[in-house]
Amino acid sequence: MAPMFRADHVGSLLRPQDLKDAFREAHQGKITDAQLEEVKARCIRDAINLQEDAGLQSITDGEFRRGSWFFGFVQAVDGLTTRDSLFDFRDSTGGHATFQTAYVDGKLRRTQGITTEEFSFVRANTDGTPKVTMPTPSLVHFFRLDRAVDRNVYPDMDEFWSDLIAIYREEIAALAALGCRSVQLDEVPIAMMCDPNVRAQVSKAGIDPAALLDSYIRAINDVVRGRPAGMTVSLHLCKGNYKGHWMAEGGYEAISEKLFNEADVDTFFLEYESERAGGFEPLRHVPKTKNVVLGLISSKTPELEPLDQLRKRVDEAGRYMPLDQAGVSPQCGFASSVGGNPLSIDDERRKLTRVVELAYAVWG
Repeated sequence: MAPMFRADHVGSLLRPQDLKDAFREAHQGKITDAQLEEVKARCIRDAINLQEDAGLQSITDGEFRRGSWFFGFVQAVDGLTTRDSLFDFRDSTGGHATFQTAYVDGKLRRTQGITTEEFSFVRANTDGTPKVTMPTPSLVHFFRLDRAVDRNVYPDMDEFWSDLIAIYREEIAALAALGCRSVQLDEVPIAMMCDPNVRAQVSKAGIDPAALLDSYIRAINDVVRGRPAGMTVSLHLCKGNYKGHWMAEGGYEAISEKLFNEADVDTFFLEYESERAGGFEPLRHVPKTKNVVLGLISSKTPELEPLDQLRKRVDEAGRYMPLDQAGVSPQCGFASSVGGNPLSIDDERRKLTRVVELAYAVWG
């Protein structure tokens, strides 16, 4: 099965400086909410134009309304706040960066749309296919493991999972009613479990990594069960993306056979831009009913990858799966948080254009 588009991207884009300034001024009370919304709308329209000019058909709002790839979800869902993560980011120089993640301090309820406003705005401003992105349910659990939930609120963890999954199903139903055809779930914890050091940390916390993988796949399947015909669901595997940093490394062999065959999604977006991702051998486990978007172009660095080298990488992947089932993209978003990765908007534009050039070179 071919992917929805041969050339795609993960979703987040670098925020222009005037959008960053507007968020800061709104927080300081210097501009009104209405003025902030005007800046958001203008910047999102510009981001849509950037994607269309690059030749992309899969269009997002750049996640410009969010503080980070997951914080919009935290803000929209009743019962969520933030606490320090048990895991942190690192880079090639040995540097580290900490962050705050989701924490459950109340009963989980969906009392408003989470991504519906994002979808509606993009649909009204493009002739392309709007894509919505959301974190997977594992986000709410993994980064604090057994300390992710106030057990006075949820003494029964089955009730926690049931309430969380119900929120996703309500949101997907609302998106379907609006005409959404493309939903991407961003999955970091499962990707992190490719790393033996992360699996060891999970085991040290008294949790079986294999059982946790089963639990997270089951949650994904519960979320998307009952999605309407015509809605494509993709799963983006990410090992961390914050100002050029990452949280894990390692090939997909530890998770690939189970994930590719058991996760009830149409498409897997896989990071393959560096040696940290391992080889293409795990692609042999992709069933004929699913497809893979190869994240070969780095969103972490400004250097533009040569087209001939990228083409060779696609051919290497084709040794392990039919290229009829493949597409290409950057390995992750360009700005999983407001700060963004260390490259410019012009660099971003060139890389998105290169994705389209690569897809044309391979598939015509």
